[in-house]
Order: sequence, then structure tokens, then C-alpha cells
Amino acid sequence: MSDSQACKNKLHNVKCCVIIPTYNNCNTVEKVVRSVQQFADNVIVVNDGSTDTTLEILQRFNNITLVSYLKNKGKGYALRQGFKKADEMGFEYAITLDSDGQHFAEDIPTFAEKIEKEPGKLIVGARNMSQDGVPGKSSFGHKFSNFWYRIETGINLPDTQSGFRLYPVKPIAQKQYFTRKFEFEIEVLVRAAWWGIPVTAVPIKVFYAPRKERVSHFRPFRDFARISVLNTVLVFLTIVYIKPFSFFRHLTREKIKHFFKNELIKSNDSNFKLALSFAFGVFMGIIPIWGYQLILAIFLAWIFKLNKLIVITAANISIPPMIPVILYLSYITGVYVTRSHLTLDFSSISFASIKHNLQCYIIGSLVFALLMAIFIGSVSYVLMRIFRKN
Repeated sequence: MSDSQACKNKLHNVKCCVIIPTYNNCNTVEKVVRSVQQFADNVIVVNDGSTDTTLEILQRFNNITLVSYLKNKGKGYALRQGFKKADEMGFEYAITLDSDGQHFAEDIPTFAEKIEKEPGKLIVGARNMSQDGVPGKSSFGHKFSNFWYRIETGINLPDTQSGFRLYPVKPIAQKQYFTRKFEFEIEVLVRAAWWGIPVTAVPIKVFYAPRKERVSHFRPFRDFARISVLNTVLVFLTIVYIKPFSFFRHLTREKIKHFFKNELIKSNDSNFKLALSFAFGVFMGIIPIWGYQLILAIFLAWIFKLNKLIVITAANISIPPMIPVILYLSYITGVYVTRSHLTLDFSSISFASIKHNLQCYIIGSLVFALLMAIFIGSVSYVLMRIFRKN
């Protein structure tokens, strides 16, 4: 049996198809489709509103599933249409690759072997970005994206921008997304990790055509700006929502006992240092730097040599259900400190009232954070003295 037929059999066994999104790639799309068909029987091509001869070329194939629409809507939208069609056709996995010729169909067996051994995973094809011919903007974007993906998910993935991937179809196709252009591939990768889908990688080859022959629909300024905005939103959601809820969702009686026993009772840190770590964590969780509290708290805990786990635990005082309470108490504290009057009237909001209330909130949050830190630190110190006597 040939290697190509063996690959087809493996893809058939795991119910995997190949999705190729394309937009104005008339010079390469036919070659890409034919090379893919050497390794896969089920190929879905999504024509994303091409205005050249791409559609005419694709209509010559009688053994592909063609999804086509008139208006160009972006690569992310095309991929989502491909996932939707794959789900309708009963496929459980889908391999995606670009139609510009930079990916090699010969790498498809690598994905087939990986998913056969490790079902249920999302697999990313990791390119060798140190090879000759890699555009400078691609190399920078690669490092930039990998860094933020690690912040957003805690996963160290070697290549988060590669379009050569294998997805589990159902959990991907049946979700709602924010984006529909190039940045979709970042969004889906981050949110897949949030949904608990294991994410891994396999090495692949990549080809970058000479600059004069290269066809790219990536608009450096506009698309990079969109990606930056997306990463900002994802990082904010990670710190304010995903991490706190993940922390409490996985909190069990055994973990709580382990925390008290090993991090508090048997810790080598002094009572004062442990109490100071609690106080500092609470202070950082309340001060008005929403979205950056946890990152800054960890960094400063490392600088001041505090107990980082305790700081992180205490900083989670700002979990979403507590945020309205913290905001209100901070504002009330600000009113008392500045000797102002309660002027928070939602029926008559003006720039002046917003400015005044914002000032009260910022001042109040700093004072409230300090008072809570002193209170929690003092209580923690007393409890440490009691429970760590022996």
C-alpha cells in the first residue's frame, strides 16, 4: 500500500476532511487542490468571493465539495463556512491549509498519524521560522503572537500563526466568534484552549515564494491593528474572567487542605511575610488597574520576594461577582475621604459628574485597598500565630 493511500485510509477512519479557503489565488489553487487530493479523498474548498478566475478553476473539479459566495468576507469567515459544511457532512476532524502554495500536502500524513494516536486534540503545524526566505513581518508576527498566546492560555505553542492545522469539527463549528478575518485563527486557537480542547503541534515544512511572486492578502497595518485589538480583549478576558473562574472551578477540598498545609502551616516563610503576601495580594486586587492587576501583582511579588501563590490567591478578591461590590465600596470610601456628596445619579450623567465621580472612585479605591490590605494582613498574621505555634 502506498503512503498516500495509507494516509487516505487513516483520514477516513478518523472521519477527517481537508478545508482549503481561497481568495484570488488563481495561479496556485489548482496545484494545491490536486496535491491535497493525493493524500485525502474528502476536500472542501471555500471560495471567499474571488474576483479572478479562481471560481472557474474550482468548477472544473467534480470530486471536491465547493462552498462559494459572491462577496469577499475574510479568511476567518471562509474557515467558519468550511467548518459548518464539514459538520453537516458528518466529519469529526478537519485539516485546514492555505491555497497560496506555502504549505506542503506531503505533511498531511503527519497530522493523520498524530490524531490517530491522540484523538480530540487541535493540532497546529509548526513552521521553521529560522529558515531562509521567511519575511521579516512574518517572523516578528510569529514571536508576537506566540508571546500573547502564552499569556492568554498558559500554553507554550511553537507557532500560533500557522494556517496548517487540524481541528476537532463539532466543538469548533458550533460556537460563536467575534472575528472573521485573519485574526480569527488567533481567536479560535485561544478560545479552544479556554474550552478545554488540548492544543499541540507537529513540525511542518513551509515555502515562501520570492517577494515578486508572492501573493498575500494580509494588510500589515490594518490587519496587525485588528490582531492587536483582539489580543488586548483576550488578555483582558483572561485576567478578569477566565483565570479567576478557572481558579475557583478547579478548587477542591483536597486542594484547599494542600494549600493550607503546605503553603501556610509548613511554609518556610515567616508569619509576617505570609501575612504581608495576603495583604499585598488584596491591595493589588482592588486598586483601579483592571486587566493588569494579576500580571503586575506577580511581577511585584517576585521583586519583593513575597509568596507568589498567596499573592495570586488574595488578588482573586476581584473575581467578577465581587467587582460591583468593590466598585461601590471604593466609590463610597472616596466620597467620605474627599468629603463629597453622593452625586452618582444615572438619570442625569454629564462630563462634569463623570469626572467628579471618577476622581472619587480612584481616590477611594486606593484608600479602600489600603484599609482592606491592613485588615486582611492583620487577621492573617494573628491566624498564622495561632495555627503555626507548633
